[in-house]
Amino acid sequence: MKRIMRSTVSLLLSVMLLVLAAGCSAGGESSQADDQIKIGIVQIVEHPSLNTIREAIVDQLAEKGYRDGENVIIDYQNAQNDQNNLKTICQKFSNSKYDMIIAIATPSAQAAAGETKEIPVVFSACTDPVGSGLVDSLEKPGSNVTGTSDAVSAEKIMELALRITPDIKTVGALYNSGETNSIAVINNLKEYAQKNGLTVVEATVMNSSEVQQATASLASKADAIFSPIDNTIASAMPVVSQVANQAKIPVYVGADSMVKDGGLATYGINYVKLGQETANIAVQILEGQKPGDIPVKTLSDVEVYLNKTTAEAIGITIPEDVLSEAAQIFE
Repeated sequence: MKRIMRSTVSLLLSVMLLVLAAGCSAGGESSQADDQIKIGIVQIVEHPSLNTIREAIVDQLAEKGYRDGENVIIDYQNAQNDQNNLKTICQKFSNSKYDMIIAIATPSAQAAAGETKEIPVVFSACTDPVGSGLVDSLEKPGSNVTGTSDAVSAEKIMELALRITPDIKTVGALYNSGETNSIAVINNLKEYAQKNGLTVVEATVMNSSEVQQATASLASKADAIFSPIDNTIASAMPVVSQVANQAKIPVYVGADSMVKDGGLATYGINYVKLGQETANIAVQILEGQKPGDIPVKTLSDVEVYLNKTTAEAIGITIPEDVLSEAAQIFE
């Protein structure tokens, strides 16, 4: 009997030691995970420009020594162009006390900034950060928010448009009236049109299901369609292109990806570079700088992007001098 009791006690002690060891091991793993930097990336919607930015951010962070799954945890979430989803995602990042939120596009940045005043928010592809209420100024953001701007000049795009299609008299403005970044560019377009004797007619949308009808409406009124870097329009560019091509109307846009997806031309920035600059700002903050002290970065080097297939579809010959300037010609 004594032998049985001694065996039972030994067995119980062994089990207890194994449980304690497992607990310590699990605790060690949890502690290790807690020590990793947690970065939430929120993107308003899937489309090529924003995807390019995100991929460039992750690649550049890795280049700088912040590798997902090694010393950082990157949690990527897509809101599918739904404001409720956007708010939920940003609340999760804030409540979970992530070390940083990287917000791609203006709506994402506004949602993130609205959920936290402590966690650094680094935005990318925000056309008008001051007008959107994200920063006090480009030079001195002044809070927990800073990042990169994809501001492009409607004036430069229209100058390119008139070189390709000089007979434009009426420009159709196609954009989401709920996106502050789009409104800023359209205001720039109107100023240019007023100075240069052009007429602007507008068709606004609130979601992608309205894009086809809005494009058709403009195609019946305008000599050309202009769309800024607008997330709703960018995600529906194949539809815009199809309608405009049938009407033989050129579409001038604000981003290279929108040209790739069927727009005729733009004078735009390189979104890989934009993503890299966004990551560089994130690294500065991770290494101790305050977001409010880091100026917003706006890329100064813009390039010509053209779509040869679209030009052929609408019967336009792009001048040789424009072709020679192109950074990329999509076919």
